[in-house]
Amino acid sequence: MAQSFKALVEKLAPPPGGADFTALAALLGAPDPAPQGRQAPRRRRHLALVPKLRDVDLEERFAGLTYSFEPTVSTPAVDPLTYDHVIVAFSGGKDSMALVLLLLLLGVPRERIELWHHEVDGNEGSTLMDWPCTLGLRIFRSWKINGFEGEMLKNNVPTTGYLFEVPGGGVESAGGEGKPGFRLQFPQKAASLVTRWCSAYLKIMVMDAAIRNQGRFEGARTLVLTGERYDESPNRQTYDVFEPHRADLRDGRVPRLIDHWRPIHRWPEAEVWKLIERFRINPHPAYWLGWGRVSCAPCIFGSPDQWASLREVNPRQFNAVADYERQFGKTIDRHLSVHEMADKGTPFPSMDPRHVQAALSRVFTEPVFLDAWRLPRGALLGDTTGPT
Repeated sequence: MAQSFKALVEKLAPPPGGADFTALAALLGAPDPAPQGRQAPRRRRHLALVPKLRDVDLEERFAGLTYSFEPTVSTPAVDPLTYDHVIVAFSGGKDSMALVLLLLLLGVPRERIELWHHEVDGNEGSTLMDWPCTLGLRIFRSWKINGFEGEMLKNNVPTTGYLFEVPGGGVESAGGEGKPGFRLQFPQKAASLVTRWCSAYLKIMVMDAAIRNQGRFEGARTLVLTGERYDESPNRQTYDVFEPHRADLRDGRVPRLIDHWRPIHRWPEAEVWKLIERFRINPHPAYWLGWGRVSCAPCIFGSPDQWASLREVNPRQFNAVADYERQFGKTIDRHLSVHEMADKGTPFPSMDPRHVQAALSRVFTEPVFLDAWRLPRGALLGDTTGPT
């Protein structure tokens, strides 16, 4: 029998006083070399951990993991245990899962960790973009009213506001009072968040609104973790590992300190899977099918093979996207329709009907832990096309 999540957490729980960050700092190694053909980031703030004298053998906890940061004397330091709130932007993919497991290894109490999932389709009935199984997460959810589809169909009306779940089971709102605007097209493939508006309007700005409109963050220290990694794109190579969050207001009349930490930014993909294997977590079904990254099922950056695979496993979702392309007279790709993209690709081979069913189910009934853990098909050599 696989250990229960509670048993695993209790095994890794910190003793009174927490984790030994002095021991952890001693484990910090040199950064991994930059991937071939990519330039080193032009700007990067290094990260060091605040030393704490704590009675935990982190060398044992992190055995077999590279876990390397780049500490310097002159740059800011972070200790997750010094924050009142620790928020993980949680998609259900491998990188956000690694953030949660990393926090547990560092001894952050479970009750201090909040998983925030942004529903890209909203919560009003649209099923255009997300993986159905991702909607079964029991965490703090937040979304833009009417989601991706509503923003895409905006026609001389203001952009909608945001809804977000809060402790105690309530839902609060913010925004929705802007000037009328138009879209009537899909976001386009670009690093710019103005052109590729889906990331900005459906994720980044949703979290901003949820933080800025909850009084519990005022007068408190909050740490936000996101899972962008260096080798995902040239644009992400330039991201800072540690910086003030967009919603930070530490110098305001009513201060709100919000730090943004990307602790796995320098990790190669293999290191992420190594940490997930340590806990024997069952990955998102999309990885078993062959996807190398989990974002939207019909991601605008999708490769021909991804479009061909989506057309095979979820033709309803694929055809809904294709219908909008015809309606707008504009395609997601600059040159090809999604049907033409899929025709150029090949569906991932031998997609297991069980994993297809799990990916398309709105209730996840698969085991959370796997006794015989192995890498899913999409890991390492899978199709890693996705957001940049």
